[in-house]
Amino acid sequence: MTGTKRVVITGGAGFVGSNLCERFLREGWRVVAIDNLITGTNLNIDSMIENDAFEVVNADITNTINIEDPVDLVLHFASLASPLKYFEHQLETLRAGSDGTFNTLDLAREKGARYLVASSSEVYGDPQVYPQPETYWGNVNSVGPRSMYDESKRFAEAVVMAYHRKSGMDTRIIRLFNSYGPRMRIDDGRVVSEFIRRALDGQPIQIFGDGSQTRSMCYVADTVEGIWRVSQGEGFDGGGFNVGNP
Repeated sequence: MTGTKRVVITGGAGFVGSNLCERFLREGWRVVAIDNLITGTNLNIDSMIENDAFEVVNADITNTINIEDPVDLVLHFASLASPLKYFEHQLETLRAGSDGTFNTLDLAREKGARYLVASSSEVYGDPQVYPQPETYWGNVNSVGPRSMYDESKRFAEAVVMAYHRKSGMDTRIIRLFNSYGPRMRIDDGRVVSEFIRRALDGQPIQIFGDGSQTRSMCYVADTVEGIWRVSQGEGFDGGGFNVGNP
């Protein structure tokens, strides 16, 4: 494997993270997956364990990250994206976006690696513009019931841009919009998994509000393709990209 590129993916045992691990392995990269398994599971990565190019580190990215040998790319995907889980783990969610972002950026800077952070459409808050372009600043509520997740992502973006402007690091920000597909937890609490869970349990499909809400649904394979392209492209200014269904 000498000369093969190497990527570190935090949250690598999670829904999107494990699908990313598979994609990078298929592209011939060596992959280091970091996860503390709060919401990730070894079931998501069992099929990769025997691959010599795949390494798993059970660690909390809010602590200092030590990775030996060269790293070409750091993808920070460790976060509690499920509403049920980030309500349950509010402080951990905030720390993943704050301490976790600092620590993964420090790792990338130490290794001279490119850096990409997974942000969210939630940075736009309760938007008044549809669809949201990357130039939209949003309509946010920093003390609302979902603020622990929203603010963790907004803060992460601010930290990434500060590193980019101060040190010239090669950074990218992607804002994910409602990904769904294989390896999504059935108890995730988001709309697709919740509809499926209720259907399997023979329960009525529950609609919140008046049913007029819209979502930009994006199948996980398309999400991963968007992440791959942003991670591999050249000439970016460190800013954000929406990754979803237009």
